[in-house]
Amino acid sequence: MDFIKKLGFPNLLILALCLLIIGVAEYLFLKGDQLHAIFIGLWAPTLLGIVIFIKQIKNGR
Repeated sequence: MDFIKKLGFPNLLILALCLLIIGVAEYLFLKGDQLHAIFIGLWAPTLLGIVIFIKQIKNGR
């Protein structure tokens, strides 16, 4: 529980969203729609990269 408090609600929400995106991409890939799965699967690392970039700007690096 301490880890969740330390992580914070917005970060937990972003992680849950990334997991959902990965799950949808896996479903599409296994369904046979590989191109859409790859396109959607690339959203998760992009979203995480944007969040990291914003946090670095906020911390003044």
